Amino acid sequence: MSAFVDEAQLNVRGGDGGFGCVSFRREGPVAFGGPNGGDGGDGGDVWLEADHNVASLLAFRDHPHRRASDGANGMGKDQHGRRGGDLVVRVPEGTVVREMYTGEVLADLSAHGSRFRAARGGRGGRGNARFLSNRRRAPRFAEQGEHGEESWLALELKLMADVALVGFPNAGKSTFISAVSAAKPKVANYPFTTLEPHLGVVRLGDDAEFVMADIPGIIEGASEGKGLGHRFLRHIERARVLCILVDLAPMDGQPPSDQLAVLVDELGRFRPELLERPRLVVGTKLDAADSATVSGWQGSAMSAVTGAGVREVLGRLATLVAAARSVLPREQGEVVIRPDPQGATVERTGENEFRLSGREVERAVALSDVTTPDALVYIEERLRTAGVLRLLARAGATDGAVVRIGEFEFDYRPEA
Repeated sequence: MSAFVDEAQLNVRGGDGGFGCVSFRREGPVAFGGPNGGDGGDGGDVWLEADHNVASLLAFRDHPHRRASDGANGMGKDQHGRRGGDLVVRVPEGTVVREMYTGEVLADLSAHGSRFRAARGGRGGRGNARFLSNRRRAPRFAEQGEHGEESWLALELKLMADVALVGFPNAGKSTFISAVSAAKPKVANYPFTTLEPHLGVVRLGDDAEFVMADIPGIIEGASEGKGLGHRFLRHIERARVLCILVDLAPMDGQPPSDQLAVLVDELGRFRPELLERPRLVVGTKLDAADSATVSGWQGSAMSAVTGAGVREVLGRLATLVAAARSVLPREQGEVVIRPDPQGATVERTGENEFRLSGREVERAVALSDVTTPDALVYIEERLRTAGVLRLLARAGATDGAVVRIGEFEFDYRPEA
C-alpha cells in the first residue's frame, strides 16, 4: 500500500552508441584487402507515454533513474552493431513534464498513448570502411559511439481520482482508505472529522492501480449548502467511479436503506449526471452490525477494521475503474518539439585558450585513434568544413592558441 505522489523527479538517459570497428579483409587470396569494419548501432531512446492504467507517479519516488539500452559495437566483415532497444516509461494521463532546473514545460501528456521522447540515444560510430577514399586507401581509425542524452525532469500529475468514497460522516470512509492505502486521515467518532479530501493509491498486484479519494461526509441538505455542502460535492464530480458507503451499524439508528436513499438524492440534486456515473454500494462496519441487518442487506459488505470483505470490494472497484477508463474521451496532448542545436560554439577559457563545443565538432574528433596521420588529416578537414577556423579567428584566437574539443587538444594555425 502506498501514499499518493503527485510530483516526482525523473532522470532519463538514452543509450550510448556502439563503437565503429577497424578491420581489413584477410580471407582467401586477399592478403591485404580493403577496410571492412562495420558501424556501431545507435543507442535506444527513452520515451514517456501516457497510460490510463497507471494511476500515480509513485514508481519514480524510490527509483527515479531510467536508461535505454546501448547500441552494439560494429564488427569486421562489414557487420553493423544492432541498435539499442528503446525504453518506454509509462506515466499517468495528465502528466506534465518539465525541465527540472528551468521549469520549462516540455510535454503535457493528457491523452492515453501520447508520447514524448525524453532522451535521445547516441549515434553509433562509423566503421573504418566508411572512411575509404582515393586518398585514404587503408584508414586505421573508426568513430566512437556518442553518449546518449541525459537530463533531469520534473513530473507533475494533474490529479483526478478514480474512486470517490461517498457517505455520511462516520460511515467508515477514512478507516477504509487508511486500511487499503498509505493515506492517513484523522479518524474520530464525531461529524466532519475529515475537512479536506484525502487521497491514496490502491495497488492490487502489478496490474491494477487506482487513486481513491476520501471525500468529507455528506449530510442531508448538502446539495442546498447545508453542512459543508457544495465544498464536498465538487470533489465528487471529478471522480470516475463512486463508492457509496452505508453504515450497517449507525449510532443514530438510521436504516441502511434510508441512508442510501438520502445519499443518492443529494447527488442527484447537486448534479443529475452523477447518478449515471458507475457506482458500487457497500455496507460498512460489518463487524459491529447485528445479524438481522446483515441478513437483510443485499449489497456488498465489509469491515475495514477486520478486513472482512475488503479484498472483494477492491476487486469490484478495480473492474469498474478499468471499464470507466476504457471509454474516456481522447484528449490531445501537447509536446514541445525543440530542433537539434546546430553549429559550434566557442568559449574563451584563458589567455589564448579556447574550448569548442557542438555536436558536429565533437563528433569530428571522436575517433578510435587520433594519433594516426590519416585521422589527423580527417579531423582537420572536418573542422575546416564546419567553419571552426573562421569561428576561432572571430573569437580572437592567434597563432599557437590552445583549442580543446572534449578531450582532444590542438594548436590553432590561422588559414593562409
